[in-house]
Amino acid sequence: MAGPALQRFRPRMADALRGYDRPRLLADLGAGLTVAIVALPLALAFAIASGVKPEQGLVTAVVAGLLVSALGGSSVQIGGPAGAFIVIVYGIVQRYGVANLLIATVMAGALLFTLGLFKLGVMIRYIPVSIVIGFTNGIAVLIALSQLRDLMGLRTGPMPGEFFAVVATLARHLGSFNPWAFAIGAGCIALLALWPRLQRRALARVPGPIVALGLLTLLAWWWRLPVETIASRFGELPRGLPPVELPSFSWETVQRLAIPALTIALLGAIESLLCARVADGLISAPRHDANQELMAQGVANMVAPFFGGIPATGTIARTITNVKAGATSPVAGIVHALVLLGVLLAAAPLAGLIPLAALAGILMFVAWNMFEGHQFSRLRLFSPGYRLLMVGTFTLTIVFDLTVAVEVGLVLSCIFFIWRMGQLFSVRPHAAPPGAALPPGVHAFELYGSLFFGAVGKIEALPEQLPPGTRAVVLAMQRLVLMDSSGLDALAQLQRTLQRQGVALVLADVNEQPLALMRKTGFEAVLGAENIVPSLAAALDAGPGSMPSAS
Repeated sequence: MAGPALQRFRPRMADALRGYDRPRLLADLGAGLTVAIVALPLALAFAIASGVKPEQGLVTAVVAGLLVSALGGSSVQIGGPAGAFIVIVYGIVQRYGVANLLIATVMAGALLFTLGLFKLGVMIRYIPVSIVIGFTNGIAVLIALSQLRDLMGLRTGPMPGEFFAVVATLARHLGSFNPWAFAIGAGCIALLALWPRLQRRALARVPGPIVALGLLTLLAWWWRLPVETIASRFGELPRGLPPVELPSFSWETVQRLAIPALTIALLGAIESLLCARVADGLISAPRHDANQELMAQGVANMVAPFFGGIPATGTIARTITNVKAGATSPVAGIVHALVLLGVLLAAAPLAGLIPLAALAGILMFVAWNMFEGHQFSRLRLFSPGYRLLMVGTFTLTIVFDLTVAVEVGLVLSCIFFIWRMGQLFSVRPHAAPPGAALPPGVHAFELYGSLFFGAVGKIEALPEQLPPGTRAVVLAMQRLVLMDSSGLDALAQLQRTLQRQGVALVLADVNEQPLALMRKTGFEAVLGAENIVPSLAAALDAGPGSMPSAS
């Protein structure tokens, strides 16, 4: 028997360039340049907040951004370092070190590619929205918390990775508050919030982050403000891409990094496919290919670490910017990566002048946009299970980490789903058809829903409901849509229990799936084909003496 067909590797670029002309090229060039301007400060800020060097963020935006656009399944998706990864990457760096982060990223890339290759992209959609909202809001809170040090200019040294330890460290160092740094950070947030209202038509295409960063960097340099900059903390940024290199690793290292790699892959898959779905609603191009997108994300995360890059995924803010700037194909994403490469080659040292407080302001604004506070005010409209999943995932993400939050959330969602499906299954007394009557000692019941492992208790309790003198039980199964092996086992146990009591079991109007399972497992032969009838009416038409007795 042939196995399932694998996903064909066909990037969207192959179809998007059909009929490609000069107007589309000019539109993509303009969009790519605009996105690159937006991506520059974000790449630096995400890298610094993740506990790695700022140039690693730029390298990721260049290498991963190029590969995601060239090989992906979306026409407008922009790949690169993302805010959602900050907490995860920082935790891995603190626990395992930067070298092992690169190895875990390669492993995550291999997992992502495998998911796409085996057409498992659709599985990501099965993660409940309550879990996605919970961890997204939790990540937003953690990003904001991680930026308080640079926003207030605190002299804390290296920050811990745990929530309560971070709070305690910040509280201990409040005495080192730097009002100049706070003024720069607060000014950055205010400018980002007000820029859409202040800009005129001539500045309509100038992104707010680059305006805020450029203006505040110039002010800090001109007035020689006593604030930390990228250069004062990390040194001057190197020009160009670093040489290809990956730390040596062993099978023991791979085993130790399995959970971090799985976390990166899971978050990367969720973020990239959510981003692609958002983009689909904004463009007229064909919908994204989820499996091709996962394979492209996998390649990007396998390649970027060889240049020192960190985890990458699809980024909603940059993708939406790309769409609004007029992108028509993946060419815009490629242009964005090439422009960033030009910055890295020609102007990297200038980035050393950027105040860290300004980058903290940008990330605080990102966190504010990520945080969906209205979702908490709407919780009263949803079921207790939804509330528990969302609030629980949110709390666990903050207190522990994303891996624990998603694992616990998925387990709870499975339990709630099983419970709800079990509640939908019922066994109800069934009256005789019009014009007919059940013979004395014959009792009929109708099964509703799905008879699976979460609902077998209702079948097991059936013998206790039978009055004395019962000689046959008829189960009408026309509304039983599904039965699994546990349900069939419960049915077989019911047949044995009734047989010991001298009561026959008859199944009427059995649907295709349950009947096929009975035949495949041999239960039909055990019960007797004569005890599986087309309908209750057909059994009664044969007369009162036609009801079988237990053998």
